[in-house]
Amino acid sequence: MILQSRRVWVLNDWLEAQVEVSAESGRIEGICPYGTCVPDMDFGDLRLVPGFIDVHTHGAYGFDTNDAEEQGLKDWLEKVVGEGVTGILPTTITQSEEVLTGALRNVAEVARQQRRDPESVPGAQILGIHFEGPYLDQTYKGAQPEQFCVTPDVDQFKRYLAASDSLIRIVTLACEHDEDYHLTRFLREHGIVPSLGHSSATYAQAAMAFANGARSVTHVYNGMAPYHHREPGLPGAAFCFRNVFGEIICDGLHSTWGALRTYFTNKGPDYGVMVTDSLRVKGLPAGTRVLFGGNPIELYEDGSAHLVGSGNLAGSTLRMNEGLRNLVEKACLPWQTAINACTLNPARLIGLESSKGSLQTGKDADLTVLRDDYSVEAVFVGGKRRF
Repeated sequence: MILQSRRVWVLNDWLEAQVEVSAESGRIEGICPYGTCVPDMDFGDLRLVPGFIDVHTHGAYGFDTNDAEEQGLKDWLEKVVGEGVTGILPTTITQSEEVLTGALRNVAEVARQQRRDPESVPGAQILGIHFEGPYLDQTYKGAQPEQFCVTPDVDQFKRYLAASDSLIRIVTLACEHDEDYHLTRFLREHGIVPSLGHSSATYAQAAMAFANGARSVTHVYNGMAPYHHREPGLPGAAFCFRNVFGEIICDGLHSTWGALRTYFTNKGPDYGVMVTDSLRVKGLPAGTRVLFGGNPIELYEDGSAHLVGSGNLAGSTLRMNEGLRNLVEKACLPWQTAINACTLNPARLIGLESSKGSLQTGKDADLTVLRDDYSVEAVFVGGKRRF
């Protein structure tokens, strides 16, 4: 199959090109100048970019990862491609060990089915699991249920890892509660990304966590002490340590456009990661009330979700294609910074950059076609058209 467009994102530039996809392997076989061969699909001036990867997303369309419902997860994977997403890390929220174990087993089972027969679970690929909590600080727990926040425990985490069939790729934890950085070191030794978040960590504590293996910061600005010029805290560490990844919610509600521009301008094009942090209320009507980690939340007219009672932000309903638009049109960032945040950087964060995140020969044919208004025209996952 040959796809072509006059705007194909290759090696940080827009090229007039054709992309040849192998039907057998689902990988990119070659990239040639526009018009070299008769194409199977010609997208004209529409933008052809790598498929988006969301590494922090709890759910959508009435489903939450903690629900441990097989069909709910499958429906989510099938629908989320409509926003240009080709891979996700279903994300848990702090809960009891019983609930979290069930959630991990459910994701692992659906992932096994998808690997065996992609047609049985069409849509975005499960690329792993983001384990957010329960090893969090209670001061900056956000919408995470306080009664289930616990001290980092390597033996307990080993049980979680086994339940996930070793699919956990990222763990969000409060490093100041990880004694001698035992869990942080264990994660790094086993190829899992320790990400600092929902944390009261000082700048010095964050620096030591990075020295002991932490590689990322979870939703920068949110779930942490604010930046202060005499104590920069975790936001300051996210800015200063340039080779540490930092995920950030790009909806304009969790962080203003100026805050997003400041972060990405400082971080550069290689280590910023856009996430949705989406909840089960994404895709549902405003006014909907549901439980999130056992706490009631309500969806507001502006698309934000808030805890009932306190009114605190509890996550988002952001779509990845809307996030890209926000970075380019509202935060005024260069294309390289914006597209990398949705594609290559999340792939690098979870160690999949050799097969995903950019359009190059030999990589998986995960492609998204965008109209000028950033709406999605088409999505290909492993060479198969899924939208």
